[in-house]
This record gives sequence, structure tokens and C-alpha cells, in this order.
Amino acid sequence: MNKKQQFDKLLSGELHSSVLFKPILMHFAARFNKTTYGKFASDYKVLVESNIRCMEYFDLDTVSLISDPYRETSAFGARIEFIPEGVPKCLNKVIQNEDDARNLAIPDIYQCERTRDRISGAAYYQKLLKGTVPVGGWIEGPLAEACDLAGLSEMLMNLMCDPDYSNIIMDKCMIVAREFAKAQINEGCDYIGIGDAICSQIDAATYDLYVKERHKELVDHIHSLGAKAKLHICGNINHLLPSISCLNLDIIDFDWQVDLQEARKILGDTVVIKGNINPVLIQEADSQHLEILANELVQQMQGRKFILSGGCEIGVNTPIANLMKLAEISTKTKTN
Repeated sequence: MNKKQQFDKLLSGELHSSVLFKPILMHFAARFNKTTYGKFASDYKVLVESNIRCMEYFDLDTVSLISDPYRETSAFGARIEFIPEGVPKCLNKVIQNEDDARNLAIPDIYQCERTRDRISGAAYYQKLLKGTVPVGGWIEGPLAEACDLAGLSEMLMNLMCDPDYSNIIMDKCMIVAREFAKAQINEGCDYIGIGDAICSQIDAATYDLYVKERHKELVDHIHSLGAKAKLHICGNINHLLPSISCLNLDIIDFDWQVDLQEARKILGDTVVIKGNINPVLIQEADSQHLEILANELVQQMQGRKFILSGGCEIGVNTPIANLMKLAEISTKTKTN
């Protein structure tokens, strides 16, 4: 059984004992492949080859196209600076006022360099892996992308003070998100991650008012195209779980602040839970302590649609031995 078949069995509820392993790797993957984060984020071949090298070494069960938040932002017209050993930097706010929002043109994702690069990455994965490994695409969620375009503080103020302005921005973000998801699925992505990290910083009522139905629309759209949908929100989202339970997700990433047992009670048994060891501990704890944490998590979640991972991105300075320890714990469940 190859990794794609194993992944499909997990999603269908047929994989009862094995625990798959897929941490979020970006800067770590670049350095492991002896390249820079700047090249990883700007060249799809570097990104794909770095991910495959990590997959082979750590026996990861999926690969992905995640790199940074500014693919769609760049397509909307923002200037992006690539930092050799850091996250790409957005140099300007595309939206300064409501006129900017109303006049903002919807970009052609195939003509814009950074969105086209990710689409090419999806095709390159299929060329190299030939459908044997599940590939995850990535889009920015509507609130995260609105913050990238208009500024984080400004957008959060807009949510409180100017609903119409907020909706104009997010509606345009949704158009691009749908098209970007479709393009990646057309090139072979098996699932699409929706990254909306800023949602952990708003209350449940604001989430329900502005974001919940938009997330549901994206999930339904991804499903209509034959792919699976994953939601990623960094931080503490315990307060959003009742709302998230209505989204019909296939996979959800949980950061270390979320109680997975409580999350499972609220979300039910149909969604795959992915997480959620604190990435700081993965980087800084000794391997014995890390083994105890991971084994406790596996014992709690094994047999219940679970993927072992860090709560968020694995830090670039994480010792290889620590990540390998997590891989070994996952592998052990697959051979027992």
C-alpha cells in the first residue's frame, strides 16, 4: 500500500491502527535540502525537491505546497521581497481605503508569477511522485488574505467599524481563493489547506459573522472539485470549535493550545485531527521527553483519524534527531 492509498484509507475511516506523520516543514525543509528559505519560497522546483527529500528521510506521509502567506497578495499587486533566511516580506499595503477595495482588480492566477509558481509545483509533484503520495495545496483564507492586503490592525478595526468595507475585501479574496484552489486541484493536489491564522485572534461572534460561511463555501467548493479540505488556524481556537464543527472539514490542524480530547468531542469522529505538539518543545526538548509527549498523544488519538504533527511549523533549528524520533513513533504504529 503506497502513501496515497494509506491516506485515502485514513480519510475513509479504514485505517485503524497506523498513525500517519506530517509536520509542517518550510524553512526546516529548505535548510535540510541545503538551500535557503528565499529559494524555497520563490522556486517551485526547490520547494518540491526539498519536501520530497524530507519525505524520504523522515518517512512523511504527505507533501505540501505551503511556503508563505503572500502568493495571492503578490497576485493582487503587492511587492514581495525574498529574504534568504527568513519569511518573504510584503513591502506595501495594496488597499489603503474603500476606493482601493472597490477598484481592486481580480488577478489572473495563471499570469501572476507567484501563484503560477505554486500551480507549477503541484504539477511537478505529480511528475516526480506519479500519484503515489498525497499532495496538499494551499490557499489563504479570506480574513488572512484581507489582512495581508489592507494591514492586520486596520482590517481588525474594519471588522468592528465598517462591515461593508470588510465584506468588499473578503469577497474579492474569496474569488481568488476559489480559483487558486481549483488550479492546484487540476494539477493533481489531493487536498487543499486553507490558512486563516488570524481567526484565532477574533471572538466566536465575529468569526460567525464574517468568516464561518466563507470557510464553508471554500470547503464545499474544494469538495465539488473532487479534493479534500483542510483548515489551519494557528493558536488557541477552542472558542471557535462549535462553529468549525459545521464546516464539513476532512482535516483540521490544531496548535498546541487546543485540547484534542475536547476538540474530538465537539467535532465528532469524521474529521482527521492533525497535531499538536508544541513546536518549541520539538526544537528544544531532549528526545526522551519528546518521546514521552508523542507516545501520550498517540495513545490518546490512535485509531481515531489522527495525523501526528507539531502544533504549527517546525522550527528551522529543530535537531534532526528530534524530528526523527517523532517519525519513529509513527512508523512503529504502522508495523505493529
